[in-house]
Amino acid sequence: MTARVLIVDDVVANTRLLEARLSAEYFEVVTATNGPHALDICARGQCDIVLLDVLMPGMDGLEVCRRLKQNPRTAHLPVVMITALDEPADRVAGLEAGADDFLTKPVNDIALITRVKSLVRLKMMTDDLMMRAATSAEIGLDEAFDPAGIDGHGGKVLLVEDGSASVERICRMLAPLHSVDHEPDPQEALFRAAEGDYDLAIISLNLKQIDGLRLCSHLRSLHRTRVLPIVVIADPDDNVRLLRGIDLGVNDYLVRPIDRQEMLARVRTQVRRKRFSDRLRDNVQTAIEMAVTDGLTGLYNRRYLERHLATLVQQAAARQKPLSVFMLDIDHFKSVNDSYGHAVGDDVLREFSRRVRQAVRGIDLACRMGGEEFVVVMPDTDAARALVVGERLRQEIAADRFPVSANDQAIEVTVSIGIASLASAEDTPETLMKRADEALYRAKHAGRNRVSTAA
Repeated sequence: MTARVLIVDDVVANTRLLEARLSAEYFEVVTATNGPHALDICARGQCDIVLLDVLMPGMDGLEVCRRLKQNPRTAHLPVVMITALDEPADRVAGLEAGADDFLTKPVNDIALITRVKSLVRLKMMTDDLMMRAATSAEIGLDEAFDPAGIDGHGGKVLLVEDGSASVERICRMLAPLHSVDHEPDPQEALFRAAEGDYDLAIISLNLKQIDGLRLCSHLRSLHRTRVLPIVVIADPDDNVRLLRGIDLGVNDYLVRPIDRQEMLARVRTQVRRKRFSDRLRDNVQTAIEMAVTDGLTGLYNRRYLERHLATLVQQAAARQKPLSVFMLDIDHFKSVNDSYGHAVGDDVLREFSRRVRQAVRGIDLACRMGGEEFVVVMPDTDAARALVVGERLRQEIAADRFPVSANDQAIEVTVSIGIASLASAEDTPETLMKRADEALYRAKHAGRNRVSTAA
């Protein structure tokens, strides 16, 4: 893993020492000697992580960190504060300013490399999600959001620890601000993590039943816990296992004896990052759904149909299974819009789509082609069965009047349906759609409110 690290320090000797350590691990290093220069580099996207000295003339590190975290363009950029001060209050001040981590001079090599690797991995994942979310916002599929509006309080935490004294102390530390579930059994903890929708897992490396890193590995291998933040609790001399843990995907660590303020700050940071990443994933998922579904009816749109019909036809031909395509057209829909208005027309389209969804199976593909035209693709359905289904669907549409919002009215709606079934291995999506369209034309020409099958 490599990345570009920005070192911000007004003392050149300190900068060169950190640069040598990071270069030995194949990180690319850029430097700045003051806060404004650092802010400019970050604003231009020229780094992946910031190592920021606290004590600098003019604009100190705390102010630089605050400005980075208040700017939506740089709020997700990991910041590690570095200072000669070693009081808990100083560490907390940095973390309160928005820093993702805190290192004390002289910087321990293991702590430096583990923190940088962990935060860079998280930055790369976040960058990918942010790029997709930004693209969705640009094309109008979703709205951008301000990361500063996401906090890290009220998290749901799973604590995996089998030492009773340690459990009591950690729960007492976290309880005022977070909900903590304790589980001493590693196997049961794995199940609870997968089912419990947690914001963070805190795992002791000194479990009696299993190596704590083994549990971390299991969590990273499961799909439902792959992105769950993990903080491990280690002894002061457990450097080798900490490095191994970072390689496995552990996000952060605490060293015994645990400082209360440091724990609260680190937990808050991880919970906030989890919520930030979840929000980004939700935005991307929403954008994907909006790209392939019709906004009015909730059915798949024409783009989705064109992409997936070919796959369904190929699968049916390869397996020598039947497949049928229904083309539906709401009868005299223009007169509905002309007589009652487009709002009522939208009500009719929504109710029609709801009835179509109820009438088809889960494996069937229901789409809105546009306007009042719909397509249903039914795998494993031959021509005879398709005719029965089509007639039943026609009757269900015509049987009950459609309720609409205007003056609590209900209007009569009917549908014409054309059906084409897979006839040979040479059939293509285009030929199926053409035959279904021709069958639909015959149904409309014969008086509408009827089902016609392709010749």
